Amino acid sequence: MTDPEGIHNWLRLDERTTTSGQPSEAQLAEIAALGVRTVINLGLHSHERALRDEAASVAALGMVYRHIPVIFDNPTEADFTAFGAALEAARDGPVHVHCIANYRVSAMFYRYRRDVQGMDVARARADLDRIWQPGPVWSAFIALNAGDPNGPG
Repeated sequence: MTDPEGIHNWLRLDERTTTSGQPSEAQLAEIAALGVRTVINLGLHSHERALRDEAASVAALGMVYRHIPVIFDNPTEADFTAFGAALEAARDGPVHVHCIANYRVSAMFYRYRRDVQGMDVARARADLDRIWQPGPVWSAFIALNAGDPNGPG
């Protein structure tokens, strides 16, 4: 099956990992049809674009739902640790990670791929740059623990 079209800021990172902005109910079904076993949401349930009960929608499609509410203006090390733990828990199958616009997710994956997986900075940064150019808060967050030449400065 091919990747769905029309999901905001959709990005396939590898054969088992996809990311996006907030999917609709119908788009969650498309994601499930890809064989995704786990959906990780970094967005806030209170956002106007969030689904009313995404956990129930995901469960009804036979997937596991994990929610890590990352406050956009204040990403924390605890958020990053929870993100890594959720990815580790989902290692047995395809995973889809989203937030509202794929900004939180792309920044978290950049740092995760660089710091945890040891991916080349330029390669990891290219996927981040396809989605957005982080402002000061997120630039400082992703520069932590790495001496990132693309961080603030």
